[in-house]
Amino acid sequence: MSLRFPKVGVIGAGVMGRDLAQALAQTGHVAVLVDVADSILENARQDIARGLRLASLFDRGAPAADHVAILDRIVTTTDYGRLTDVDFVVENTTEEWTTKQAVYRILERRCPARCVLAANTSAIAITRIAAVVADPTRVIGMHFMNPVPKKPMVEVIRGRETSDETVSAAHGLLSEMGKRMILVRDSPGFVTNRVLMLTINEAIAVVNEGVAGPAEVDQIFIGCFAHAMGPLATADLIGLDTILRSLQVLRESFGNPKFDPAPLLVDMVASGRLGRKSGAGFFDYHRGGNAVGRS
Repeated sequence: MSLRFPKVGVIGAGVMGRDLAQALAQTGHVAVLVDVADSILENARQDIARGLRLASLFDRGAPAADHVAILDRIVTTTDYGRLTDVDFVVENTTEEWTTKQAVYRILERRCPARCVLAANTSAIAITRIAAVVADPTRVIGMHFMNPVPKKPMVEVIRGRETSDETVSAAHGLLSEMGKRMILVRDSPGFVTNRVLMLTINEAIAVVNEGVAGPAEVDQIFIGCFAHAMGPLATADLIGLDTILRSLQVLRESFGNPKFDPAPLLVDMVASGRLGRKSGAGFFDYHRGGNAVGRS
């Protein structure tokens, strides 16, 4: 099948960026993965290779023979100049406004004028991001869920100036990736994180008050509501620092104290207990991947 977007830029090689690069490579796209340091990119490549091996063993993922081809389609670089021939870029940087601004100013200089600029942001309004570039019509939100290769749907956010052509392009790329999209209007946190962050924050408050432990909280959501994963394991997967920053953005955006982060969340992030990426959050992931409730 001929791809409309054979080469896609992916900015940020954190959890979401490396997942997205893998998902793109698995569907035949060349993913140009950009970050600030070679060490970060090498860690990302190793993590992707490890994930592919585990998927082939336990989840009926790509056969081992395909792993080399998938990894070959992921180009890692610290040079934004490698994006001069891409028609689509997905940005996955930290939820810090100054960082976002700097990245989009670089993308505007380095990417062709036709290139769609998609923000995979957790909470920052797309219209605000679009205002950084001269042509806001080509900016759109594409909120991928973790883990990206396994999630069949993407929350797509239309900013105030986003054009029909840009929405169509986002739909086209997602179709090539075998994913569906749900289109929503722009608002901080959109639908997913405006609701999810409050749920996670309240679950953390329940733990902090001693009403129940993390394992019991998550078991209720899994057993009573048929959720695949509880809110605290979800928080660990996303990263507690990302949860904290998303709540802070929502608090700043809406001016509503209901988004004030739970003190326990603030303390855990300050102590470096960030979830899966640090080895421990509300659960401990050091023991062969088996989660053990936080004491």
